[in-house]
Amino acid sequence: MFTFPQNLYTDVRIEDVFESNIIFSLGNLDEQKQRKYKAAFIRVFDGTRWYYSSTSNIEAIQREIDNLARIATANSAIGDHPIVQKLEANQGEHTKFRLNSVAEIGIDQKLDLLQDYFPIISENSLIKMWKGQYVDQYVVKKFYSSKGANLHFDAQKAGISLQFEMAANERKFSERFQKASHYFSDLQGRHEELKAYISKCEDFLHNYQALKPGKYTTILSPVVAGVFAHESFGHKSESDFMVGDETMKKEWAIGKKVGADILSIIDDGSKPGSGFVPFDDEGTRSRETHLIKNGILAGRLHSAATAGALDEDVTGNARAINFEFEPIVRMTTTYIASGDKTKDELFSEVKEGIYIETLKHGSGMSTFTIAPSISYYIKDGKIAYPVNIAVITGNVFETLGEIDGLSNQVELESFVIGGCGKMEQYPLSVGFGGPYVRVKNINAQ
Repeated sequence: MFTFPQNLYTDVRIEDVFESNIIFSLGNLDEQKQRKYKAAFIRVFDGTRWYYSSTSNIEAIQREIDNLARIATANSAIGDHPIVQKLEANQGEHTKFRLNSVAEIGIDQKLDLLQDYFPIISENSLIKMWKGQYVDQYVVKKFYSSKGANLHFDAQKAGISLQFEMAANERKFSERFQKASHYFSDLQGRHEELKAYISKCEDFLHNYQALKPGKYTTILSPVVAGVFAHESFGHKSESDFMVGDETMKKEWAIGKKVGADILSIIDDGSKPGSGFVPFDDEGTRSRETHLIKNGILAGRLHSAATAGALDEDVTGNARAINFEFEPIVRMTTTYIASGDKTKDELFSEVKEGIYIETLKHGSGMSTFTIAPSISYYIKDGKIAYPVNIAVITGNVFETLGEIDGLSNQVELESFVIGGCGKMEQYPLSVGFGGPYVRVKNINAQ
């Protein structure tokens, strides 16, 4: 398809994108947009430097390749370079969503889907402000390289978000109901779920009590556990931060004890959901990568560049938010592996503690911070009453060592609004999840 220059490594990533975005505020249409574009990112590597170009003119790809080759330095040994050695040369068509593409669904059908949920919110007297949003994206990627890669694969997401603010008797509370899937049809018929969720929010608004600051045994729901894993440990597993840093290499040596014996954290782009990427943006097949296995640092996430620099295997984690950016090391779907307790057993063993069901946001590196939303006080093994918690925080390694119970089922969560940010690339779709996770001595206030 392309004529690749001799004595250089070259790859081409072509993205064919369809996406929709519909936003309402208080029932009034703010935005209704659909767009379709096709564009490409081109790389050339001479063993010393990468040379990049991106273009929305597909007919100009060969010219871009030739221009980059002119400024690169020919290297007859490029095939032996450690980075080039790590790059995979996968082939074939691996499309899953072509027959159920959101691009084939009319904008009126998407408007109807979203607006069908509005009466449940607009007729609730406690909800003073609300916003409804529908988004979808269908991406077909083609990847070619001078090593022989010839790939054709796709990814798709669709979702709704209903964000609202409640107020009663000088109390205020904000939450969001959102559903995400690969398929439009999965977003239909969620009315009873929405009603039940709003009812839960009403109960929280009316009955929450202030939490006395202190250290608590804390149970994290699967979504909170997933965000905790992503923020507290996932980012530290992105190996680009340690390339050239001998201190970090020693601190993050494979085989180091970093958590409780029952703790395993995995990243896997092949899992269904918003982190699904069958191949990364270097053409590497996604795979299950244990970051922590039975409390031991077992692996880290790689692009070909970091795998070559650290002499480790690629993991399928070189990702870019779109054709304008180079692939860098990013997570896909990151989750905590299941344990051996039922959810009821996990709660029943807590004399006094807290349960965090949803969250507003989280962040972390050496120290993690999570801002809880819907939360409850646990007393004598049962949920007692809602509590208002501003923040939970702690040292990452100390907290990973305090995990003392995991439920026996993993739930993976997909998000449709926002995503992960790193450097100038935001938002990137990722997935989270885990079982119910019990942690001792969490600082809460």
